[in-house]
Amino acid sequence: MLTKKQKNLLMFINKKLRSSGVSPSYEEMKETLNLKSKSGIHRLISALEERGFIKRLAHKARALEVVKLPETASANDIYNSFSPSVIKGGLDEGGIEKNEVPVLGQIAAGTPVEAIQNEVSRVPLPNNIEKNGEYFGLKVQGDSMIEAGISEGDTVIVKKTDTAENGKIVVALIDDHEAMLKRIRRKGKTIALESANKNYETKIFGPDRVKVQGVLVSLYRNF
Repeated sequence: MLTKKQKNLLMFINKKLRSSGVSPSYEEMKETLNLKSKSGIHRLISALEERGFIKRLAHKARALEVVKLPETASANDIYNSFSPSVIKGGLDEGGIEKNEVPVLGQIAAGTPVEAIQNEVSRVPLPNNIEKNGEYFGLKVQGDSMIEAGISEGDTVIVKKTDTAENGKIVVALIDDHEAMLKRIRRKGKTIALESANKNYETKIFGPDRVKVQGVLVSLYRNF
């Protein structure tokens, strides 16, 4: 069981590592937790290490690795960009506007599949989505985004756009012929496409190889 400060520090370290690939400085940690001295950070880090949540990396200054997260951490705590707005119970429930969007085929949340296909069906646009934009749906294959709340068989709702902020889950088109659902990170002159499953590696591409097709805004799930 972690204290509130221990959990807050752990989530901050995890967020910083995911966004930049670099551990936060002790000064950053001190300011984030509003502590008066770095000695308090040292104690918190030692406690997290003793409990097996983080590991200090040898031969690297201030380098930390997050080994695990508390079971009570939500997907929004961990990923901080998308907590899925899930429309449960199938696609035929009442109370959903008849503003429909096309489902264009399947998207891999694991290994790439061929680029977005032709329309195969239509689904209602959820009530909580702003109507000032163009949307499309895709059926999810694979489990690489499972820890972001996106499961195989879900239908994701995507807003068409060719730009996306760092950390957003996007439909990315690779080399104009492979589409995948991943979290996007821009690091210098490279683009990282991250999975939300520790069993999958982050894929790194040059900026000319990746085109954003849209940003994830919601999903449907059948039960």
